Amino acid sequence: MEHFSDDDLEYLFDFFEDDGSVFYPDANSESDSSSSSDSDFEDFFEMRRVKNETSALDARNGKDIQGIPWERLDYSRDEYRESRLKQYKNFENLSRPRENLNKECLEVQKGNTFYDFQFNTRLVKSTIAHFQLRNLVCATSKHDVYLTENYSVMHWSSLQRKGKEVLNLAKPIIPTVKYPGFVVQPTYRVRVSTMTVRENLIVAGGFHSDLICKNLNHSGVAFCCKISTDDSAITNAVDVYRNPTGSLRVVAANNDSKIRVFDAEKFSSLDCFKYDWSVNNTSVSPDGKLLAVLGDSTECLIADANTGKLGTQMDKYWLLGIRTQHAGCGT
Repeated sequence: MEHFSDDDLEYLFDFFEDDGSVFYPDANSESDSSSSSDSDFEDFFEMRRVKNETSALDARNGKDIQGIPWERLDYSRDEYRESRLKQYKNFENLSRPRENLNKECLEVQKGNTFYDFQFNTRLVKSTIAHFQLRNLVCATSKHDVYLTENYSVMHWSSLQRKGKEVLNLAKPIIPTVKYPGFVVQPTYRVRVSTMTVRENLIVAGGFHSDLICKNLNHSGVAFCCKISTDDSAITNAVDVYRNPTGSLRVVAANNDSKIRVFDAEKFSSLDCFKYDWSVNNTSVSPDGKLLAVLGDSTECLIADANTGKLGTQMDKYWLLGIRTQHAGCGT
């Protein structure tokens, strides 16, 4: 089979219309306000919207759920997937051969339906700046999704079929409230490296140790600062949780090998835990007592969320609860 790349599908994905024509926006054409109207634009947008959506009925009738016109290509979906699996090189740091690990895996029981395809829109596109970034798409309900798009955090409602910007990171960001202990340094054009949406808070981390918090019920950004002075201190993961007393907390994991905990109401710095390697991800147990700490190591550490002190082997059963808690948020 002839070699092909993801660029082939990206091209088709963006430019091919359902009728076989190619759509090219004409940025140089002159607009005649007398001959155009809002209804004309709405009709055009509605036509584009329908062409860029796939319903459950469309899928049952044979339309590709991603809108890829396989019938116009020289290879099928199965052939493309087989070739991609052969060409893709994953990054591994396993100390044991993969063949031995595969032998330990349990056989998957097939035959049950866990979910059915309902709807796909190609008008909403998340922007992932780096393959290692995580949690840049967050579903807060069955119908609400938050995603990063260039220098914005967008909200998409599948019920209304509409999206809106909830956080603009291209413009200068100035916190609406001053907090003691933090010097207000306006920042702009923040590239989002991680985010979470929980408890009516959007918390976003950036490539330059940025930490930005916005309350969905209030206008403006509540809190914004750089939490590290290291050159490569990308914010790798953020989380929002309640501690055992019910107080709301924000936790951030950073490339400078530290985990920081903030009060989510006053945004005061409460704790800073130092580890031996860059912390790539951290999650808090449902009761707010334990931290799962993962980084540039094959070991997952379990630590006390209040002190950062490493836990015992018995604490590892909390991982199951942590995974359940985060099942609705990922890339």
